[in-house]
Amino acid sequence: MQKKRHLFIVFSLILFIGFSQPQKKAEDSEQEPANRETAYMVNLDSANFYKKTDIAKSIDFIAQAIGSLGQNANKQELALALSNLGEVYQYHKQYDLAISNFKDAQEVSKTSRTTLLLGKAYIQAKDYKNAAAVLHPLEDIKGLVPYQRIELYELLGDVYKGLGETNKAIAYYEEGLKVAKKNQVSPKIPDLNSKIADAYAQANRLEEAESYYGNSLELSSQQAPARAIQEKEKVADFYNKKNQYDDEIKLRKKSLNELQSLPGTVAKSEGAPNEADSITSQQINYKIANAYVAQDKYDEAIPYLKESIKEANIEDDLIVQKDATRKLSEIYRDKGDYSKAFETYQKYVAIVDTLYLRKEQEISRASRFNREIAASQGRITGLEKERELTQSKYDLAVTEQQLAMESNKRQKWIIYSLVLGMVLTALAAYFFYRSNRQQQYANNLLALKSLRSQMNPHFIFNALNSVNNYIAKNDERSANRYLSEFSTLMRSVLENSEEDFISLSRELELLELYVKLEHSRFPEKFDYTINLDEQIDTEAFQIPPMLLQPYIENAIWHGLRYKEEKGFLNIEIEQEEADVIQIRITDNGIGRKRSRELKTTNQKNQSSKGMGNIKKRIAILNSMYKDKVMVSVKDLNKDTTGTRVILTLRKVV
Repeated sequence: MQKKRHLFIVFSLILFIGFSQPQKKAEDSEQEPANRETAYMVNLDSANFYKKTDIAKSIDFIAQAIGSLGQNANKQELALALSNLGEVYQYHKQYDLAISNFKDAQEVSKTSRTTLLLGKAYIQAKDYKNAAAVLHPLEDIKGLVPYQRIELYELLGDVYKGLGETNKAIAYYEEGLKVAKKNQVSPKIPDLNSKIADAYAQANRLEEAESYYGNSLELSSQQAPARAIQEKEKVADFYNKKNQYDDEIKLRKKSLNELQSLPGTVAKSEGAPNEADSITSQQINYKIANAYVAQDKYDEAIPYLKESIKEANIEDDLIVQKDATRKLSEIYRDKGDYSKAFETYQKYVAIVDTLYLRKEQEISRASRFNREIAASQGRITGLEKERELTQSKYDLAVTEQQLAMESNKRQKWIIYSLVLGMVLTALAAYFFYRSNRQQQYANNLLALKSLRSQMNPHFIFNALNSVNNYIAKNDERSANRYLSEFSTLMRSVLENSEEDFISLSRELELLELYVKLEHSRFPEKFDYTINLDEQIDTEAFQIPPMLLQPYIENAIWHGLRYKEEKGFLNIEIEQEEADVIQIRITDNGIGRKRSRELKTTNQKNQSSKGMGNIKKRIAILNSMYKDKVMVSVKDLNKDTTGTRVILTLRKVV
């Protein structure tokens, strides 16, 4: 009731203002359109200028362009601004925001260009079914210009290639190729030949693939040098899959010579911006070396690996430098030159350390970047809602002025206008609330992804040091066994890292392997048992990946490791209720109090960060899934020795 009274007062003020100042608004409105149009175009041009270099500025200029449209915004202009905003997000791989803005642009004013952009964004997000639903209606439009028709068939080919329907994909690519040849759209001809070859290669139809790759190589040589290099590298990758290493090496050497003759050192895709990886000389050198290694030609491979490492170091390309250094270490090992192998492996470990620190910085920057994008998108959404609300206010004021001139109908029209305004405001509030909820959900997913990516446990580098010790002791068998089990664990961690929940059985397999590794490193420090209630259906319960590992790591590293006599670690999983299980992690180590006293300042910060990460993950998951996980940590004994962690897990309904 109080809310309704407040809305009535607001709209009464709006009507009073509109009625008392109609003449001034009419005079100003005659001078505003030209200025608004100029400001709109200038802001859009500025947004396109900063599109690739400064996303924040680009979004800000689009917001100003939308704001300059004023009360009676032209639908085509508003749709163009929203479409440009979608393209900015698309370039920076924010595909969900790109899709949202393209759909908004379509709702305002639907065009073939926006539909193609929306379909492309769905493909980039790997949502092929929605992409097909958006793109297929364009086939019946006769007014498409040839380039749009080619792009439509190419995108539909991408859709069916993504769905694994090779024949349909090839059919659409060939239709696009016919239109390109007929209208002499030369840049698209090698692209479509290449995509047809990709589709055949995906279906393992290698002879057809090789034929079309030959066409694309010949045609791309007539295009820009960067495009020709890109196609040579793609065909070289194809030769690699076919084990035609001599052909691969020959083609990559040609690419390397052409790349070095270009003004810049990097060749990028001319198609979708910011999508394809750059082609660099260090990458090509590394791939040539790999081809030689595949043929056991180690002496030929070594110079290319050294050159790759050198160039990667100059270009600060840690990924290629890491891979090339590791490969060089393996070659020295296989040749029996263990001193060089060990020296190179130490360099590899140092690069991995640097890369790990850089990844942490990139995660932090990405988190900040996404917060800024969310804030900018929220500001634009609020601006559009404000513009719509201002338009509603203006319409109501005009209606009131007209009602004043028709005294016999005034009362009825005022009531209708107030009801309409209240409905519009309620709808605007509802959509704004729903948008905020959706944004909050998206932010939660982003936060979970960021936190999961930070769950690289300390044992990674400690394990590498253990392998290093085994090698130093010439205990190759133990090193191989440990490295094999460690790589299995890492593969499981990486496979699970993109999921919010995995089955309890998968988590227990990972934990059992992790505890086994830790026990092999500290066999004199502790024994362990893992007891699972046989009544529990481990496939029915879902648990966040890597949730238990930090607690077990704390028990081993901060409790049992410092115990003078041999300790014991016990992990128990019992069913409390039909939909509730309890996981208890118990150790008889030195306890949390004694562990804190032994820690250095740096160790305290690291521990705080790790456990803080777990608390944040649990808080976010519980807010999304209604108190699914509960954790308590207590001292085991009255003298503060030992620790018990109790985790209660509920089924997701």
